[in-house]
Amino acid sequence: MAGSGLPMRAEICGIGLALAPGRSAYLPFRHLDGGDADLLGGGLAGDQLDGAAALARLKPVLEGRSILKVGHDLKQAALQLARRGIALAPVDDVMLMAYALEAGRRDVTLLGLTERWLEHTPGDMKAALGSGRNAIPYERLAPSRAAPYAAEAADAALRLAAILRPRLVAERVMTVYETLERPLVPILADMERAGITVDRQILSRLSHDFAQTMARLEDGIAELAGGPFNIGSPKQLGDILFGKMQLPGGKKTKTGAWSTDADILEELAGQGHELPRRILDWRQVSKLKSTYTDALPDYLDDASRVHTTYALAATPTGRLSSSDPNLQNIPVRTELGRKIRTAFVAAPGMTLISADYSQIELRVLAHMADIPQLRQAFADGIDIHAMTASEMFGVPVAGMDPLVRRRAKAINFGIIYGISAFGLANQLSIPRGEAKDYIDRYFLRFPGIRDYMESTKAFCRENGFVHTVFGRKCHYPAITSRNPAERAFNERAAINATIQGSAADIIRRAMARMGPALAEAGLGARMLLQVHDELVFETDADEAMATLPVVARVMEQAPEPAVRLAVPLQVDARAARDWEAAH
Repeated sequence: MAGSGLPMRAEICGIGLALAPGRSAYLPFRHLDGGDADLLGGGLAGDQLDGAAALARLKPVLEGRSILKVGHDLKQAALQLARRGIALAPVDDVMLMAYALEAGRRDVTLLGLTERWLEHTPGDMKAALGSGRNAIPYERLAPSRAAPYAAEAADAALRLAAILRPRLVAERVMTVYETLERPLVPILADMERAGITVDRQILSRLSHDFAQTMARLEDGIAELAGGPFNIGSPKQLGDILFGKMQLPGGKKTKTGAWSTDADILEELAGQGHELPRRILDWRQVSKLKSTYTDALPDYLDDASRVHTTYALAATPTGRLSSSDPNLQNIPVRTELGRKIRTAFVAAPGMTLISADYSQIELRVLAHMADIPQLRQAFADGIDIHAMTASEMFGVPVAGMDPLVRRRAKAINFGIIYGISAFGLANQLSIPRGEAKDYIDRYFLRFPGIRDYMESTKAFCRENGFVHTVFGRKCHYPAITSRNPAERAFNERAAINATIQGSAADIIRRAMARMGPALAEAGLGARMLLQVHDELVFETDADEAMATLPVVARVMEQAPEPAVRLAVPLQVDARAARDWEAAH
């Protein structure tokens, strides 16, 4: 299906259809006159169909349960058709088939798949739209030029399905596709269509507050630097820090300029230098202002709802990604990030529900690495960070210094991501030697974790992939690279993928089951957002208290019966007027 613009504002330009291999066609609905010659002018090109009438004729086919619809990235088609009253089903998505087979190893674009799997790459698929900055908006193409691409794309998807489906069985990932990938197509399309309400006044007020905060920081930065300069200029900043102030640890880039990456500024700040710390604070506020409080209003529809777009096949681990706008990167651990969440509110008469897995990745680690101490702590409902601090530092849980618990928490989560002594030192603002001692002590106390990490790396080096507890394959072929930095990165990524990927699969299973469970309970809650380990719903205010236990139960029981974890999952679910209050 060919469209243009953001998904919730897009028009359908036409539909490519293939009835059988070699038998395909294109139905043009909305193309402008002049092809690509006059990008600003013209009415609609001739010889086009009435889109509404054509869709009405196609509706029995598109909705017919006895007719399988095959395509590539069908979530977009499902969303566009749903906006026009058509529920696309059932579907087979060759992008998701390829993703289940090759996540992290090769791209799963339609062009990439045709080049790898079909005998030839249709020339029109390469030539019709151009690429990069030269790409022509689809609706600006004359129907005669769009037709070969759209028809060949439909034909290619049909041919690819016949090739990829048997491979799903042969490579033992059919269950991954059937239970973790395909069910999410209509679910995510519905979430994108629903969107979430944003309070414009709160955004405006936050933008003003952030501007004032930036101004205060700029005054302080200018005073520390001995005069004003362009804080957003890496060159000017580098000259101030490493030229004028002669701070240690300066590194030059290939262009000869000083590097002012966040890691370098964090290290300087950790050494007690105030100017780098102020710069980091300014960057954080500036990014939140430009990315969210200033930009979000442009994404709002007439009902003040924002509609993010989810990508099903964008990460090696199975995690969903969000774009246009990205709602998954709003910081939840900072006060400023939490303020932005207050702008996401329930519609009148409705309530938001946030349901979040508690420490799911640590729980998955305890299961996969078979760490007795962690498993027992989770089974007993013990504060895992306090328990780790007690085990490592020999201090009682009762009356524990919050700083000691914070350090144990940083280590617990840092170990999952392969944190280095340098990284932990920056995070805790402690000397690197002390951070190394913490990590060494952690592995001595929990030797099973190191054993698990080493065995995971060895498996990935031998096979080129690791897998989650549900059988998802996450490929890291560069783990055998001769480049030490690239090899180390892939080793850390492979370890993280088994844990993070398993957690991602769990929440996918929960999402697939949520709709039927709510319907069975007679509840009308609607899923709006997925943010890593969290699901956000909107429900009638009168049904909120009845919805909370249903949501928590579905999420906690999501792994079963495929996998019975050795530790219980815990979900914290709350209802409130805005997202931050519910979290």
